[in-house]
Amino acid sequence: MSDAPLEHDVRIAFLGPPGTFTEEALLGEADLARAELVPMRSMPDVLSAAQAGEVEFGFVPIENAIEGTVNLTLDALVFEHDLLIQREVETRIQLNLLAPPGTKLADVRRVVSIPHATAQCRGFFAREMSSVELEAANSTAEAARVVGEQKPKATAAVGTALAAKLYGLEVLAADIEDHPDNSTRFVLVAPEQIPAPTGHDKTSIVCFQHTDQPGSLHGILGQFTARNINLTKLESRPTKQGLGDYCFIIDLEGHVADEVVADCLRDLHAQLAGVKFLGSYPAAGEHAPAIRRDAIESWKAADVWISSLRGLVSPN
Repeated sequence: MSDAPLEHDVRIAFLGPPGTFTEEALLGEADLARAELVPMRSMPDVLSAAQAGEVEFGFVPIENAIEGTVNLTLDALVFEHDLLIQREVETRIQLNLLAPPGTKLADVRRVVSIPHATAQCRGFFAREMSSVELEAANSTAEAARVVGEQKPKATAAVGTALAAKLYGLEVLAADIEDHPDNSTRFVLVAPEQIPAPTGHDKTSIVCFQHTDQPGSLHGILGQFTARNINLTKLESRPTKQGLGDYCFIIDLEGHVADEVVADCLRDLHAQLAGVKFLGSYPAAGEHAPAIRRDAIESWKAADVWISSLRGLVSPN
């Protein structure tokens, strides 16, 4: 079992410019922070750079606790690229309203940010700034940079405290997200690599149906039920092939190296029109390191036990 950190001499593309939540999440992982971080203009650009080998890894947000799936990321991984998830990172997100020094909340008539961020602050805007105009940007940091450098009249940005420092802005209001437990899940992706099992892993797949017919989803879920495999996420997405044509994105506990998971994926591949493998990788979470340590110790103890039994086998 292995949970090895990244080598230092690698490049990781992320959604830029500097000061995004994506960069904050990267800097929160000690080994990722030591890599060469390469800012990109958009999330598709990040994934394209990883696919083309311009960088060794891409790092993108894939799910938010308030707004759910980041569809731009998920659809790109499902339909446009052949990249595998290497790691997931969960980060607490604190959204702030940023503006040039001297600006008052009552002065702001326009707020710029990435739509996924402003959508997480609907309650704040309704209470405090009901007539504000929301404008889309490619990232929270790009919005902060525009507001900091160009200082458009009566305009603020939603972004990180780091972006405020980088672009000479002040925090007009902190923690403006609608729900206190606002976390985002990020994934590190690369082509043709599957991390070794750690004892506490996730596997992500996409299931494509032959036709939209009664019982199709039940048949898929039955494969997991029969093997007592726990699902941590189940989501449907349109396949872009026509109305009513959907695929299922599934996260499950376990690793493709686990025989029970491999057996399940084998049956799904034989049963369905297609199964796309998105990766087996270490699961994130507050207690993940402790769970991994316990799994490793349990595996070692079990290995010693099996070895002792095999030592009793008669040579004849």
